[in-house]
Amino acid sequence: PNFHNGALSILLRNSPSNFCFNHIDHFASAGHAACKALFFGGVTRRFPDLNFAFLEGGVGWACMLYADLIGHWEKRNGQAIQSTRPAALDRAKLLELARKYGRDEMTERLARGEGLEADPGLTGGVEDVDDYFRCKIGRKDDLRELFVPRFYFGCEADDPINAWAFNRQANPMGARLNALFSSDIGHFDVPDMAEVVPEAYELVEHGLLTDDDFRDFMFANAVRFWGEVNPDFFKGTVVEKAAADVLGNGR
Repeated sequence: PNFHNGALSILLRNSPSNFCFNHIDHFASAGHAACKALFFGGVTRRFPDLNFAFLEGGVGWACMLYADLIGHWEKRNGQAIQSTRPAALDRAKLLELARKYGRDEMTERLARGEGLEADPGLTGGVEDVDDYFRCKIGRKDDLRELFVPRFYFGCEADDPINAWAFNRQANPMGARLNALFSSDIGHFDVPDMAEVVPEAYELVEHGLLTDDDFRDFMFANAVRFWGEVNPDFFKGTVVEKAAADVLGNGR
């Protein structure tokens, strides 16, 4: 599946007088929400061979989301979150410390039980306090395997942040995200159609992408996105053999 949702005129993008204020990152915002929902919903766990693409929002948001998913899991996975259980709170000790170090008004409120509700659960009735429970994470590497191979991200040719997807040193666990070349030909941000491909190659010229990175960006990632689900997708096209080579060799 491909997602091409926008977020113009939603929440914080409601300026009545500034188009750029509303336009900047609105595709990224929509893609971020959809991708996050798929991940936390355990969709990539239940459908391990299905690929998803998010168009026109770039890949910077995806790099941040990937890192955030790992960082939050480390602090709030099913085992780690047990340290925050309300039932584990030593109320007598808390009140003792408040009387020793706190302000009088805070101590008085704690002594009255304010903020210390009787219900030791305080979970709001959620199915599981582990927000990742649908993903069935058994080890940290599962986060990478459930995210990186399954998600693809459409990037504009002139976006310098495209290089982030290929930066194994920056992305957690040495990941390399699946950036897809695209362009906005016909829209205001492509005043010269002849400059699209040269602009994409500038990342190689500036030393931010290798030739192999650029090939994946321009061709191989798109082949994998479509071809892994349907190996005959490129059959009968001028790139049939080249696509078969990518699918056969994993590159």
